[in-house]
Amino acid sequence: MKRYMICLFLFIGVSAACLVAGYCINQENQNTSISSTEDKERETMATIQPTETVPENLAAVNRDQVHHEKLTGEYYLVSEDGFLLVFGKDKETICLYTHIPLMDFPTREQERLREGIWFPDMMDVIHYLESYTS
Repeated sequence: MKRYMICLFLFIGVSAACLVAGYCINQENQNTSISSTEDKERETMATIQPTETVPENLAAVNRDQVHHEKLTGEYYLVSEDGFLLVFGKDKETICLYTHIPLMDFPTREQERLREGIWFPDMMDVIHYLESYTS
């Protein structure tokens, strides 16, 4: 009986030591995570740079030398193997794999997509795709 009592007290003592050690480790991790969150906030605040506003009359001092060019046909949306791909201006560089099947589009649009559609920028391509896939 004496042997069982010693084992019981030994078990209770080891269990209590494990609980205390776990509690201390947990508290240390919480303090570390709080301080790392505060450090991240400080880093974020340090990287934010104030912006300057330019008076409208000084926005472009050399207006006579500025040439506005409208870029047309920068992206080419076309169907290949039943899926839509976005090619660059050269029609060889693949800019975006859409994984959107051609069958998701109406018949008239399928014909246009088989021939290919030019878009001036990537946002127009994305808006076009969203309008038919949403």
